[in-house]
Amino acid sequence: MHHYSGEMISEFHLLSKKIDELAELTQSLRRENADLRLKAAALMTENADLSRRMQEAHRRVAALLEKIPVSEQDEEAA
Repeated sequence: MHHYSGEMISEFHLLSKKIDELAELTQSLRRENADLRLKAAALMTENADLSRRMQEAHRRVAALLEKIPVSEQDEEAA
C-alpha cells in the first residue's frame, strides 16, 4: 500500500489543474486559428473581386479616353 504525502497530492492537483488550463487554451487557440483562416479566405476573395473591378474600371476609362476626339492643335503639341 502506498502512502502519499499531502504535499505530493497537492502537487498532483496543481499539475492536473495546469494540464486542464493548457488543454482549454489549446482548444481556444484552435478555434481562433480556424476563425482567422476563414476571415483570411474571405478577405482574399474580397481582394480578388476588388482587383477585378479596378481592372474593369481601368479598361472602361481607357476606352472612353480613346473615344475623345483629339483636335489638330493637340496633335501638333504631342
